[in-house]
Amino acid sequence: MKHIHPIKKYLILGAIPLMFSCSSHYAVVKSNRTEYNMNGNQAADSAVIKTYLPYKIKMDQEMNTVIGHSDELMEKLDKKDGKPVQENLLRNFFSDAIFHEALKYDSTIDFAMPSTNGGIRVALPKGDIKLSNIFEVMPFENEMMVYVLSPAAVQNLLDYIAKTGGQPVANLRMKIVNDKPTEVMINGKPLDPNKNYKVLTSDYVAEGGDNVQSFKNPIEKKIIGVRMRDALITYIKENQAAGKTINPKLDGRITKD
Repeated sequence: MKHIHPIKKYLILGAIPLMFSCSSHYAVVKSNRTEYNMNGNQAADSAVIKTYLPYKIKMDQEMNTVIGHSDELMEKLDKKDGKPVQENLLRNFFSDAIFHEALKYDSTIDFAMPSTNGGIRVALPKGDIKLSNIFEVMPFENEMMVYVLSPAAVQNLLDYIAKTGGQPVANLRMKIVNDKPTEVMINGKPLDPNKNYKVLTSDYVAEGGDNVQSFKNPIEKKIIGVRMRDALITYIKENQAAGKTINPKLDGRITKD
């Protein structure tokens, strides 16, 4: 059987160049580039439409569902006659609704700044409020957060509200004088400069959104586990079920000299 070994040797030696000869070497000899403009001139793809249409119909039906009614048009009014507006109906409604829902999970919250002015995106109409309206007002997946803040952090937040000419707040009142907070009332009582306060806000604001720095070093923090948008929807639906309309008011919670 010794005569087999030379055959094996030649087979192995013959396979080596064959292995290398099988490796591919390609070089680009030509490249074409074409742009396709996505606009109204493009013909609709019936196959794509057929795929998504059932989902679109279902979504449209859901988004057009009336979940409540408002007695007032709530405009996103940040300025009037070129000057910042300290409060408006939309901010008050938004803040009070979020605060009301948060109290279901933590009844010891002192006050709320659930968003900044920029976080509330559009107006809410007078009359029917549809689910789509709430998604337009709050298109983000922001979570409700509760922070226990030190006296210094609370003062920093109040300074921010005053310096920016007013923000959406609930259970808080103040007068802005020379861009400083004065006559501050929290839960109907004067601000205690030595007290820790429990503040409701969003994860976006707490993480420094719109340059808010007051929540960086909290004494405690807690995620409620409810999105802002879901809280708004629940609030409106519960009022509707109780036969109540949304009727926000201007109450002077933030004024300016």
